[in-house]
Amino acid sequence: MKKSFSLFIALILALVFTGAVFANGGSEAASETAGSGSLDASLALTDEVLALTAADGQPLIKVGGATREVPPRPADPEALPEDDPLHWWDLEFAGWNSNKKNIPESPADGAIGKRVIMIVHGDHPWTTACTNGAQKVADVYDMDFTALSPNWDLAVQNQMIDQAINERPDMLLLIPLDAKTAPQQARKINQAGIPLIMFNTLPASEAMDYCIAWTGPDDFGQFRMMAEFWADELGGEGGVAYTQHAPGGSPYFARYWGPRSQLAEYAPGIVTLDAQAPGFEADKTMQLVSDWITRFGDDLKGICSADDSAQGLGISEALAKAGREDVIVIAAGNSKVGMDLVKEGKLRAITYQTAEGDGALAVKTAADWFNGEDLPPVRYLPQHLITIDDVDDFYPPQW
Repeated sequence: MKKSFSLFIALILALVFTGAVFANGGSEAASETAGSGSLDASLALTDEVLALTAADGQPLIKVGGATREVPPRPADPEALPEDDPLHWWDLEFAGWNSNKKNIPESPADGAIGKRVIMIVHGDHPWTTACTNGAQKVADVYDMDFTALSPNWDLAVQNQMIDQAINERPDMLLLIPLDAKTAPQQARKINQAGIPLIMFNTLPASEAMDYCIAWTGPDDFGQFRMMAEFWADELGGEGGVAYTQHAPGGSPYFARYWGPRSQLAEYAPGIVTLDAQAPGFEADKTMQLVSDWITRFGDDLKGICSADDSAQGLGISEALAKAGREDVIVIAAGNSKVGMDLVKEGKLRAITYQTAEGDGALAVKTAADWFNGEDLPPVRYLPQHLITIDDVDDFYPPQW
């Protein structure tokens, strides 16, 4: 009887133990299945994301630059003259020779429900459109998405980075305000173990060691292409001037030294008369250009603007007041103001700078990383110049 009872107890314990093992195994299997299911569900959203459109009717997600030629890095780029294109190698090609450090491994469990914080550079209609594009992609993946703006204040941006680190998001997206201080920002985020993607403006090359990838416009490439178009319109000679972007960020260098260094090789007969950063107010730009007209007279043949909206408007007003219809103006675009100026013949060409697409590409790249995809170090938006021939294709404007 005792023996039978002991066998009965042993059998019960064995069944309990076996049940526990199966239950535990079942939980692990369920967890694995849930993870796999989440990844499968995330991957299944790819077609929906790629079908999204921006406010201008163009595809929201556009990727270009797959065939971008990256020349070998000079031994000391900064030793070269500033009008040598290779002087700018470390900024123009930041990321292409990065030595990745402490990059987190992708969880490969899908993008659905991930917590993503995006820190931009400042308040501007372009930034609003950029955030809208990012939100469109985040919504498809049901991400917990937050966008923060320091309103062009580097100290505030650094505080926002600290705040984001404390919140421990699944991903941080950052537009660096200053190229030279970006490595410090990227290193801090990296050391906190938070995945980082930088976008829109290029950081100094060291920053690329600490981020998964960089996405955004090939500003240098677009303005090298624009410079050759401009040179052809100018007949390869004459004096030109530049209204520059805010000092410190990569557009300040790309939209001035990009075209200027390209012209040094492509059209050495074109001479730079002046370059100044008047900010993004039409009145200040108009005053600057009026001064140029007085100083340089008929020697002023062309103007390259870092901004097709406020700066573009100021340039056009100054030229109209002076009766100068002979000055060939190009600009970084493409706002409603800039596209209207192209239609009116006041801007000869602007660059296609899809604001919504810029934010969207950053979030899509984050999603690809969550999905476990291998990513290139750099993802460019496509290059395109908008002229009178195709400007109507980009209405209604994104901003």
